Amino acid sequence: MMPASSTMSKESATSYDMAEFDQSAIFLYLDGHDQEQRQTLNIFPSQPMHVAEPIPAKGVSMGMVAAMLPNGNSSPPKRQDQGGQRSPAVPPPAPTVALPNSAKETKSSLTKKEATSGGKGATSGDQERVRDPKVRTLRRLAQNREAARKSRLRKKAYIQQLETSRIRLSQLEQQVHVARVQGVFLGTGEQPSFPSAPSPAVVFDMEYGRWVEEHSKLIFQLRATLNEHLADEQLQGFVNGAMAQHEELLNLKGAMARADVFHLLSGVWASPAERCFLWLGGFRPSEVIKVMLKHVEPLSEGQILGIYNLQQSVQEREEALNHSMEATQQSISDTIAAPDVAPATFMGHMSLAMNKVASMEGFVMQADGLRQQTLHKLHHILTTRQAARCMVAIADYFHRLRALSTLWVARPRHEDGPVL
Repeated sequence: MMPASSTMSKESATSYDMAEFDQSAIFLYLDGHDQEQRQTLNIFPSQPMHVAEPIPAKGVSMGMVAAMLPNGNSSPPKRQDQGGQRSPAVPPPAPTVALPNSAKETKSSLTKKEATSGGKGATSGDQERVRDPKVRTLRRLAQNREAARKSRLRKKAYIQQLETSRIRLSQLEQQVHVARVQGVFLGTGEQPSFPSAPSPAVVFDMEYGRWVEEHSKLIFQLRATLNEHLADEQLQGFVNGAMAQHEELLNLKGAMARADVFHLLSGVWASPAERCFLWLGGFRPSEVIKVMLKHVEPLSEGQILGIYNLQQSVQEREEALNHSMEATQQSISDTIAAPDVAPATFMGHMSLAMNKVASMEGFVMQADGLRQQTLHKLHHILTTRQAARCMVAIADYFHRLRALSTLWVARPRHEDGPVL
């Protein structure tokens, strides 16, 4: 009987222990699963996570607990003592539980949301400053000012480059025109596109019309520069350009005088009103000084004295050239009107008259030289601004003469005679 009773007591104890072990194992499994879910979902916890070691219930051995764990490791985590200090306990890995697809999607969405909220919080202060309308306006104004400054610098450099190229091109064009015209006047120019080369008179008329147009454009720019009250350096450039154009016209007229002095002296290349005031194929220098004095005042005492002396010397040279020209004209007239010119001596008389006509070319060249000297001396006496006004006044004088000619030709005419 004793063996039977002991056997029954052992079976009852064993059954009791298994029941207690089952409940403890279930609680441990649920606790571990709950901790895993909290660790999985709470990616950024506010408090540090501590995983407590599972404590087996009363009557449950460690071997039984290890047998129920997923990793099957029956040995508890070892602790190593180094230097008399105890290392922190390493928590055992939690059991991995497969989540359904819906749980995975929820987990990923929560993770992205928390990461986004964390990134936004780091730059919230900067975004608030950026969203401030005053800050945005100031920043935009600063950017606009910087862009405008760079644009002005680029525009200034581009304008300077264009101006330099324009001046260089104008000088080249003037040199080409002078060389071509001189070649045509001297009979050395080649005209392969025309069956017969144009006469020097036609070429001169065309070149003079081109000169008038270019000089009018330059005077317009000079007038605008004067009205804007710019620096004298800029005015000096336009004044030098006007002087260079006058020298170009004098060179053109010199070539024309050598080719056909009668065409130059007749003035058919000028307007009818200009023709009335021509003096030896151009303007009278003393008349230009009178026109200039009305536009350059006030003058200093030294300037007045210099202009007075210049005017006296110019008038004396004009008188001398007038007497020489009148004497030459009278000599040509006497040669042509000589009585009793035999046919055999006719060509001799014409040759003598042609030599005297050739001397008229020298008088025209001297008159052009006097005009050029007068302009250079005025430029030396006057200041830069006064010289600019002088050039504008001279150009306006001849422009008004051309306008007078146009108005006179276009005037209304009465076809019927006066009614008596």
